[in-house]
Amino acid sequence: MIIDRLDQADSYYSMHPLFEKAFQFLNKPELADLSPGRYELEGSRLFCNIAVESGRSKQESKLEAHKNYIDIQYVISGNEQMGWKKTSDCSLVRQPYNPEKDVAFFKDEPEKWETVSPGSFAVFFPEDAHAPLVSDGEIHKAVVKILLNP
Repeated sequence: MIIDRLDQADSYYSMHPLFEKAFQFLNKPELADLSPGRYELEGSRLFCNIAVESGRSKQESKLEAHKNYIDIQYVISGNEQMGWKKTSDCSLVRQPYNPEKDVAFFKDEPEKWETVSPGSFAVFFPEDAHAPLVSDGEIHKAVVKILLNP
């Protein structure tokens, strides 16, 4: 897991061949004006889901993990807490891995919680189970999905 500010994103370009394009999309001045939905940047290799959602409690948020995609979760507005636990340490399966949706859910509790404020992002790799959307208010966010092996 990585948490940083968007103005520091260029530090991570070398981690994956599609990171630069992903962060360029997140830096678009009109990002906050985009309607909720899916925006394809390179088909299923690289796309972004824009969402506006009510926050959940820590008890309502569930750890999830992906096998084929990296998530860059960027907070446009609202303050979001995100839980984290190493995927290999998760043992209590809530919903087994669904290859069509590339997600598994766990009953385990996060090992730690981090606050991700507007203008900041979190990167979750397949080894990072994460519990997003914890907030007492509304969260406007962009989730960029990057195919691990394009």
